[in-house]
Amino acid sequence: MTAQTPPTTPFRDPRLPFAKRIDDLLSRLTLDEKTGFLHQFTPAVERLGIAAFRTGQEALHGVAWMGPATVFPQAVGLGATWNTDLVRRVGEAVSKETRAMRARDERVGLNVWSPTVNLLRHPLWGRNEEGYSEDPKLTSAIATAYTQGLRGDHPTYWRTAPVLKHWLAHNNETDRATASSSVRPRVLHEYDLRAFRETVEAGATAGVMPAYNLVNGRPNHVSPYLREHLRTWTDEELLVCSDAGAPTNLVDSEHYFDTHEEATAAAVLAGVDSFTDHGTDSSQIVARVQGALDRGLLTEADLDTAVRRQLSVRFRLGEFDPRYDPYADTSDFDTPAHRALAQEAAEQAIVLLKNDGVLPLAQDTRIAVVGLLADECKLDWYSGTLIHRSTPLEGLYERFGAERVEFAEGVDRVLLKTREGTFLHVPEAQDATDEVRGAEGALDPALLAGRTDLPPLTAAAVGTELALVDWGEGVLTLRAPDGRYLSVAEDGYVRASADQPGGWIVQETFRLEPHENGHLLRHVGTGRHVSVGADGVKVAAGNPEIADAPEIFTLITVERGEDAVRRVTSEADVVLVVAGNDPHINGRETEDRTTLRLPAQQERLLRAARAANPNTVLALTSAYPYALDTADLPAVLWTAHGGQAAGTALARVLAGDVSPAGRLPQTWYADDADLPGLLDYDVIGSRQTYLYFEGTPLFPFGHGLSYATFSYGGLSSRVEGETLHVSFTITNTGDVTADEVAQLYTRAVDPVVPRPRRELLAHRRVTLAPGAETELAFEVPLRSLEFWDLAQGRWRLEPGPYELLAGASSEDVRLRTTVLLDGEPSAPRPVLERGLDGADFDDQSGVEIVDRTKTAGDAVTAAEGRTGELVYRACDFGAGATRVTVSVAGEGVVELALDGGPTLATLTSDAAGSGPYAYTTLGAGFVAGFVAEGVHDVHLRLRGPLRLAHVGFSG
Repeated sequence: MTAQTPPTTPFRDPRLPFAKRIDDLLSRLTLDEKTGFLHQFTPAVERLGIAAFRTGQEALHGVAWMGPATVFPQAVGLGATWNTDLVRRVGEAVSKETRAMRARDERVGLNVWSPTVNLLRHPLWGRNEEGYSEDPKLTSAIATAYTQGLRGDHPTYWRTAPVLKHWLAHNNETDRATASSSVRPRVLHEYDLRAFRETVEAGATAGVMPAYNLVNGRPNHVSPYLREHLRTWTDEELLVCSDAGAPTNLVDSEHYFDTHEEATAAAVLAGVDSFTDHGTDSSQIVARVQGALDRGLLTEADLDTAVRRQLSVRFRLGEFDPRYDPYADTSDFDTPAHRALAQEAAEQAIVLLKNDGVLPLAQDTRIAVVGLLADECKLDWYSGTLIHRSTPLEGLYERFGAERVEFAEGVDRVLLKTREGTFLHVPEAQDATDEVRGAEGALDPALLAGRTDLPPLTAAAVGTELALVDWGEGVLTLRAPDGRYLSVAEDGYVRASADQPGGWIVQETFRLEPHENGHLLRHVGTGRHVSVGADGVKVAAGNPEIADAPEIFTLITVERGEDAVRRVTSEADVVLVVAGNDPHINGRETEDRTTLRLPAQQERLLRAARAANPNTVLALTSAYPYALDTADLPAVLWTAHGGQAAGTALARVLAGDVSPAGRLPQTWYADDADLPGLLDYDVIGSRQTYLYFEGTPLFPFGHGLSYATFSYGGLSSRVEGETLHVSFTITNTGDVTADEVAQLYTRAVDPVVPRPRRELLAHRRVTLAPGAETELAFEVPLRSLEFWDLAQGRWRLEPGPYELLAGASSEDVRLRTTVLLDGEPSAPRPVLERGLDGADFDDQSGVEIVDRTKTAGDAVTAAEGRTGELVYRACDFGAGATRVTVSVAGEGVVELALDGGPTLATLTSDAAGSGPYAYTTLGAGFVAGFVAEGVHDVHLRLRGPLRLAHVGFSG
């Protein structure tokens, strides 16, 4: 007899649809096994042959945290390319390297946590480098391209599964785990949700990660928007992964819930499916879920919903169908194609901000290259480890020849003298290995320890000359002659041990604090002063009276950076000053900037170079915009930190091998005074970003120059159905082949509510030879011109004239035309029928939006110490109203007026101590028998800490 082949278990049967297979697998999992699935590190289910799984693999601009990989430009640099095809190819390369690295290291995950879709609303945000643009349309276009590359093009299986970060309205590191972003409905729909929505709707997104912050008083990890918005944009199952430690924050720092069981249950019910907490230790999350089940806060069906979403991702990644997974054998890693793509991306990210004709440089130009970043190839927190490295200096050597290039870094070279007359000395390291931070790979690089295999600094009669750099705000690094930075390891000793500043808590930064006749040297990472003992130099213990006392140092400057700069610049044809930031210092995750200004030391170097040689070109290499005076500079360029090929790319652009065509993805403001408060998320009310800013920027959104010139012509438009068709031609009128980034904007001519000054509808980057012409055609959905109508609580296309503007930036408009659109006429708010939701205001001052309940809804309250003012425009009272009711919680006063007139009603709540969610309804008649008829603007004034949820009117 022939033995029969045992039947295939349904969840292993590739002939069945994923949904049925997941149903089958869920039915086989026990409740305890399902509970284990809710942690980031999901254990194996050996009895079913299911492997362990982890969510999360950082891959923002290359595979990060897992050792050597191809390093592409920072995300803001990819945004500056304005090139969706290029970014798609970068995503494809990153996902191929992810697969190749996983084949040799199972710690590498295929559920990648990228891209970052947060809008670059405020340029002082510490994580500016991680986003693409301040504009929702450009952000979604670039993010969609990257996710499509990460996903792959197979109709069923995904190469990697991208998760978008960080949901929602997250642009501050200051108090990021406790601060609430006050986001009114129009800003929510027209700005913050929009970038996520269009990326999710494109179909290459596996999920999102909620942000640490709160929105309207409610933590993002229990946000109803996950259900009300995110999951309505696609039919695919979306996996929501918490940010690291955020579930615990719900209780420990935000105090939003009393117990972790309540918090965990609320997060699951809101839509969080995977909990990233306590590292690889899942026991605490498992215990919290079990506790929530025991208390009836969760059911097994709730867990099924979350587990289903994780399994959906795992099935799409081919885990259960290894024979059919088209990406299973992917081995592309550090290939010539990937290296070429890294260089192409770095070239396309360079933005020429100003050029009076000094660029491009002739082949025989004698160049002096100076600056703190001239011989650096900086990485950031979400970079991989470099396999290849090109600094600006190396790129110039390669392109122009070392004999034509002079170099001065411009650091201050100093000695630190002790009270005893000795000097800080870096001893020779005997038999020390040459280690590079992160080269070994780490699931959490925050756990990488400092080196202790090198001898600590000592005090000696002959000191070691240290390179001192002030990165701004008094934050210094000190570097030994061998290139190693002074750093502090866990044992507290100071060593010259770090190849670069880095780590979650940077251990390579110091402050010099004036004290008596010298300076104390404070180590920023520990907050302690440096002391000198018989056993070496270390940070003083917490109590200086019972430990080594802090040393008082005399700072002796051997050479100022400006002197070194002058020495090499005067005989050069052109000086290139390379300035910018270190991505681990003063502006990074956990740390916002405080100013747009260049650090003072770099400003001094720039002035010294310019004074010595007027042909001074400034190349800014930074993760964010600066405000600086460029009037006396003949040329200025900007690039984000460009990855492994940054130096080669910059040299090729300077030489004219490549015509620059990067464009600014965010406004460069002229002064700190132009900025709103960091926590002011009302882009409409406070006129933020190019959409609403009414001042004069240093450089506008979309700006970037070329070595060629381009003419625009033939702008035409027509409407067919629900689509606006726009076309125009571009001609290269210059004498070099170059890229142009054509940008199409719109403006509502006669809006009934404040609308953007102009708003990006579409763009395209094209390459044109001299004399070549091309026609660009765009199909714009009419929904792109809609706005969120507060009166009706939905999107509406306003009828009337819309101006179409085509050009090379948001301000460099070359062509204009007006199109008349049909739409839905505006209507006043029917307040007798619906009343007014407190948060649906048109204008406000002194008001914050807060949570109406812990699960849904918004309310408004006066900001602490202020009187809140609210305006609701065009309210229709119909035949008449004589009475007002308010739904309020807490103690305070609500005053009502119409059209800015006298107070018509005053309602006082005495419910002190009743809690923020204990709402009551108060009512009052209008004064002196007043009857409100017709259409009026309603003005409300809030006094005290009460919360206003709703206002009603009756006859």
